[in-house]
Amino acid sequence: MAKKQKNKRPEEIQEVTTPEVEVNLDQPVPPTPKVTYSIYDFKVQAIVVALLAFIFYINTATNEFAHDDGIVIVKNEYVLEGFAGLKGIFTEDAYASYYRQLNTVNQLSGGRYRPLSIATFAIEQQFFGAVPTEKVDSFLQRNISYGVRGKDEAKLVRDMHVRHVINVLWYMACVVVLLYFLRYIVLRNHHMVAFIATVLFTIHPIHTEVIANVKSRDEIMSLLFMCLTFIMAFKFEEQKKPVFLAGALASFFLAFLSKEYAITLVALLPLAFFLFADYSIWKSIKRTIPYFIVVGIYIFIRIKMAIHVAGLDTADNLTLPEILETIKATGVNAEKEVLNNPYYFAHGSQKLATEIGTSINYLKLLFWPHPLSADYSYNSIPYKTFAHPQVWLSLIVHSLMLAGIAFYSFFKKEYKFIGFALAFYMFHLLLVNNVIFNIGATMGERLVFHSSVGFCVIVAWLLVKGAERIKPVATSQMALAALMGVIIVLSGFKTITRNKDWTNDKTLFFQDIKTVPNSVLVNGNVAAALITMSDQETNDTIRRKYIHEAIEHLNRAISVHHTFVAGFLNKGIGYYKLGIMDSAKMCLDSVRANYPNYPTLKTLYSLLGDYHMKRGWNDYGQFGKYPEAIQEFTTGIAIDSTNPELWYNLGGAYFSNKQYNEAVNAWQHTLQLKPDHRQALQGMGAAVSILKGQAPPPPAKK
Repeated sequence: MAKKQKNKRPEEIQEVTTPEVEVNLDQPVPPTPKVTYSIYDFKVQAIVVALLAFIFYINTATNEFAHDDGIVIVKNEYVLEGFAGLKGIFTEDAYASYYRQLNTVNQLSGGRYRPLSIATFAIEQQFFGAVPTEKVDSFLQRNISYGVRGKDEAKLVRDMHVRHVINVLWYMACVVVLLYFLRYIVLRNHHMVAFIATVLFTIHPIHTEVIANVKSRDEIMSLLFMCLTFIMAFKFEEQKKPVFLAGALASFFLAFLSKEYAITLVALLPLAFFLFADYSIWKSIKRTIPYFIVVGIYIFIRIKMAIHVAGLDTADNLTLPEILETIKATGVNAEKEVLNNPYYFAHGSQKLATEIGTSINYLKLLFWPHPLSADYSYNSIPYKTFAHPQVWLSLIVHSLMLAGIAFYSFFKKEYKFIGFALAFYMFHLLLVNNVIFNIGATMGERLVFHSSVGFCVIVAWLLVKGAERIKPVATSQMALAALMGVIIVLSGFKTITRNKDWTNDKTLFFQDIKTVPNSVLVNGNVAAALITMSDQETNDTIRRKYIHEAIEHLNRAISVHHTFVAGFLNKGIGYYKLGIMDSAKMCLDSVRANYPNYPTLKTLYSLLGDYHMKRGWNDYGQFGKYPEAIQEFTTGIAIDSTNPELWYNLGGAYFSNKQYNEAVNAWQHTLQLKPDHRQALQGMGAAVSILKGQAPPPPAKK
């Protein structure tokens, strides 16, 4: 047994010296080994894809707000409140603020609950500072341009510049995480394929809508957190550390809060366990059970939100079927509006045939992303029948994809990543192609963002395998590098130029009208931009030219969609600006017939009434043409009978024309609307005095 050594006191410790070594200063010092970096290294690949994302999209930093940015950010009262608005964002529907400002209820069955990206906008606003509440001089200007002008608009535009940069940063993070996900799980033995797939995804021009339209940050965040869910889930399976399971569950929940697409992980996660962790089918399902807790929590939140949207928060004694039926009924009106249900006018099998035929448009745009459009609503894509060859081509192609999922997953395990890529593509496509769920639009480029991951994986594998057929290896690598260089340059040109189309509504829709000339919404948005331009034009000839062009686009939209409320409204505004009041009134009457509670309708009618009131006095009354003035005031009252000033001026014209009984009647209406109207009281006294034979005071005037 070894003898235990006794601790020595400091003074007993002997100094230990080392022998001196003679150093030859003339002898060269051996070089420090260089750290070599390879394109196969994750860090190198991550830097490349992040730089590509930055280079391709940093020119969006000068963009303003466009398309849905207006309703999700610019006019969202919760976003503009900053931190104070977070409660509303997480407890209300995504479009609650928008519908409240329209004085209407949610038009989509069950609503939309995607609070996470909207919360980031509110957090940003907290640091940007409050938007000034500058009063807009013209109601019509406020109505046309998201309700902002002057200092409000200038600040919101400055804020949007920063939001665009932040969107690019989110995208950079997304593609780096996607690269890690592909390398670590899907293409663990094919790192070059993973790299090329991520590069193709990063540079694909079809993604311009997602990055250049800040509102679509929900797509970026959804994919980012889904990839993190996969990564954390597999790390937990390998290392069994609870922190990774917690991270996976948290990422899964954040993916749901970003967008509903996370539901695909219910199938994709066990499939990934089966293919890439070599688990049995039963074990793969069993290892996914903890994630169903998150699904349950999210479904509970969605049901609560749907009940809130349906106005059933305080409803008593309703059974679950009754609640679900009421929730479904919240979307009934939307289903009767072709802009929310693009297949409303379809007959028989046209709906299903068009849905199937349209699905292949996504593949076409993934292979050849030109031309691009922000809108594919009614009637940009005509209805089809099963006699159309595109329908059958789409049916065959997508059926083969579904078969390929099974084939490569069960029978060709050496190509299991192909089966997973096909599943990633198809499962997300089925969420957005209307076959299962009505998404409220025929298609949308942002909707293929997730599916394009599967597409890029398969194309990358084909490119690498094709290059490997070229010998020698050095030539093969050069050929692959050259081909990727060409793809990057072409994609960069298309992406960077398309980014500028997204500068604002004017630039976007003026470009897209060339691509989808029959789209109701694009024609309507071009018209709105032209009317806004007319407000900013000082040359009257050019101003009127813009308005006439706007009316032409609105006529085209209305010819396609006969009850297009926004079309009639803006057309009425156009006629008002041209001074054609009869046509303006006809347009407003059409709005009232289809949407009697439209929030700005009363104000627009009052503007028409004011026009006739001013004309009655300026053109006739002050020149003693009282019969003509009476006619003008009467026309104004027929449009807006709630305007006390119109009734007062009518009374004054009657009084001056010596029609005293009529004057008394007009002033009685004035006092019913405004009991403290001093001039009407004076006029009434004068008229009554005359009718009683007493000397009158001077006649009331405007």
